[in-house]
Amino acid sequence: MQHSTDTAHLLDLLAQRQSGPDRLAQPVAIVGPREASEEQVDCAYRLALALAGAGVPLVCGGKIGVMQAAARAARDAGGTCVGLLPEEDAAYGNPYLTVSLPTGLGLSRNMLVARAGACLVAVGGGLGTHSEIAMALQWKKPVFSICMAPELPGVQAFDDEDALLAATARWLLEFSPQGNRDLGG
Repeated sequence: MQHSTDTAHLLDLLAQRQSGPDRLAQPVAIVGPREASEEQVDCAYRLALALAGAGVPLVCGGKIGVMQAAARAARDAGGTCVGLLPEEDAAYGNPYLTVSLPTGLGLSRNMLVARAGACLVAVGGGLGTHSEIAMALQWKKPVFSICMAPELPGVQAFDDEDALLAATARWLLEFSPQGNRDLGG
């Protein structure tokens, strides 16, 4: 994916931050369907590749579809992707995960994915993605969406990957974990 000058600059700034003492250790959550379209898989891969390439850790549900595309992109970028699995066995995670964490919580693990991310990037999705988006919004986390992701009030929806990436990078550059203590509810 060819980035605009603005997005490339933001990703460079993010990479600089991630290589220093003020790096963000909290991952970005990449969410979307297991049964993803080719467009959604490709989009998730490109977005995750850019974020992981800038040194941003990722978290996902650890399964196939959008989640596997994000994990593969993180691997290809030399980054990190943690998969929070619904099962009790790490063997059920996709083969590209850096870390495969079995939760044994079933679909309730969606709450952990939403909670773990500093922000959430939704690429397509159904009811599971809808639940992750709703929880992230409840916790006052920004949600950036694309490729027909569920739209809820408060979601920043995009038709353009570059614009979504720029908005996410801009938010991450301004994010301070110490200033983000309100869990909502």
